[in-house]
Amino acid sequence: QVQLVESGGGLVQPGGSLRLSCAASGSIFRFNAMGWYRQAPGKQRELVAAFTSGGSTKYADSVKGRFAISRDNGKNTVALQMNSLKPEDTAIYLCTAEEVLSGLPRVYWGQGTQVTVSS
Repeated sequence: QVQLVESGGGLVQPGGSLRLSCAASGSIFRFNAMGWYRQAPGKQRELVAAFTSGGSTKYADSVKGRFAISRDNGKNTVALQMNSLKPEDTAIYLCTAEEVLSGLPRVYWGQGTQVTVSS
């Protein structure tokens, strides 16, 4: 059973920074895609940043130039560095990973970590 555990959320003022981390149980080499989504109250879950199955990175337009996703294969973690935070970045941030088993994709989710941007 794959477990994804997020950490690093909290309350930050507009313009501030936070670094989220997602720790996976076992090697992250097994995943063909891994990244972060967010869900704000009353809104649909949206992709924030991810390493895609093609090996590239993908960002939501709203976070380009402010957020950066990175991975540490040795520590089995994926991080999201968030700079120049805005109130509209307030949401629960969820780590996600996808692996292919017997030709079928299986997606895993963490429990999420709350990010609140407010003065």
